[in-house]
Amino acid sequence: MNFGSFKTYRQTDILTADPKRLVLMCYEGIIQNLDMAKQYYLKDDFEAKGRAIQRSLDIVNALREALNFEQGGEISRNLDRIYTFAIRHILRGDIKRNIIAFDEIIAIFRELKSAWEEAFFNRSLNKDYLDNNSKKEINRPNIENVL
Repeated sequence: MNFGSFKTYRQTDILTADPKRLVLMCYEGIIQNLDMAKQYYLKDDFEAKGRAIQRSLDIVNALREALNFEQGGEISRNLDRIYTFAIRHILRGDIKRNIIAFDEIIAIFRELKSAWEEAFFNRSLNKDYLDNNSKKEINRPNIENVL
C-alpha cells in the first residue's frame, strides 16, 4: 500500500469512526506523536520534532473543543483540566528540552485510553454505568486533518 492510499484509508477510518472509537484514536495519536517527538529530539531533528509536538497539541485541542460541559458535567470538567495540563506540560517540556515531560504525558494518555476502553467496551465490568449512560451522546472531536 502506498502512502497516498494509506492516507485515504486513514481519512476514511476517521470520518466513519463512531465517537467512542474516535476518542481512542485521538489518545493513540497523542501517544504516537509524542513518542516520535522524543525520537526526533534525540536525533537532533528539531523540525520533525516540532511537527510531531504540534500534531499532539492539535489533537489535545480537538478533544478539548469536543467536550460537552452541560452533558458531561464533572467528567468533562476533569478532562478539560487534564487536557489543559497536558498542553502546558508538553510546551514546557519542549521549551526546557525535557523529553521526560513527554513521557509523563504519554503515561497520562495511556491511562485515559485504558480507562475509556474499559468503560466503552467491557460491558460486564461496567454494566450499570453503561446502562445508565448509553443514551448520552459523545461529541466527535474534529480531527479529520490532525491524525
